[in-house]
Amino acid sequence: MKKIYLDVCALCRPYDDQSYTRIHLENTAVQLILRAIESGDYELVYSVVHEKEISAITNDQERIDLLYLLKQIGSKISHSGIKGRRRAEYLVNLGLGVADAAHIAYAEFAEAIFISCDDKLIKKCNSLDVSILTTNPVKFCDMEDIR
Repeated sequence: MKKIYLDVCALCRPYDDQSYTRIHLENTAVQLILRAIESGDYELVYSVVHEKEISAITNDQERIDLLYLLKQIGSKISHSGIKGRRRAEYLVNLGLGVADAAHIAYAEFAEAIFISCDDKLIKKCNSLDVSILTTNPVKFCDMEDIR
């Protein structure tokens, strides 16, 4: 079963302004992905980085909903150890932000597909020696024929 690592920006799409076409499309794609996870077609994995980022969300309902979602349908990645930390530090040295580098290191550790709504991050990952597929939710749904 393919593992999926949804970036926090993707998980937050339902709470973003849906009047923008791109956000609405990405939200729809994220909802389709979550439905596919719930039906057992994919496994959602998440890390401590998710928990820390989501815990900082000021909107109480959004924060509670997202933490609940991860606990209900996700599998927490066990600590990636010193190898994961070194990988994250290496990615930071290549220009990724600390949180992004940690997300990618955890996703690589889990051998998961990394899905984000951050075009700059995806482009940067695709130009680095990242060992996993990094894509956005709409492209993932197209690629996997999720409808």
